[in-house]
Amino acid sequence: MKVSVQAVAVWGKIAPSHSITAIMITDDQQTIVTGSQEGQICLWDLSSELKISSKEIIFGHTASVTCLAKARE
Repeated sequence: MKVSVQAVAVWGKIAPSHSITAIMITDDQQTIVTGSQEGQICLWDLSSELKISSKEIIFGHTASVTCLAKARE
């Protein structure tokens, strides 16, 4: 059974910095994934009009994210 859990990030008036060090796009070309020098992974929605909007930010890495890879089911 597959369980999906949504991450929620809360911060003040200024979002954390995100200096992109790695980037990947999903096979369906609807989500961009970025890794950062600060150790975060961000998910971005990509619309058919090529508009990008933030979706989720994942914290927890203690070093830069320099490589991204997709897992297979």
